Amino acid sequence: MAHPDLKVSLPPGAAAAFAGGDERRAATLLARARDAQPPGSVAWAQLERLYGLVLIHVQREVEGTFALERADAVLDAAGAARPDLGWLVQATSLESREW
Repeated sequence: MAHPDLKVSLPPGAAAAFAGGDERRAATLLARARDAQPPGSVAWAQLERLYGLVLIHVQREVEGTFALERADAVLDAAGAARPDLGWLVQATSLESREW
């Protein structure tokens, strides 16, 4: 399940991987999901932004900053929400719920 402002579902396991300390796996899953979206779309930009934030989190600041710049330009032009790492944390709690 995704944050209500997220225009695309997070890839399964990305939030859990991030919460579990496997940032490399989270980044890989986010990048794959991003690549499946039309380039320049809001869904693409939101996944690109989350990908960039994960890169910055693991101290790959240059790559992460470039990802944020690409994503934020699209999101701002569309008037869409800018996801943050809190969205991944929220998604983790929703993924782990037993219904």
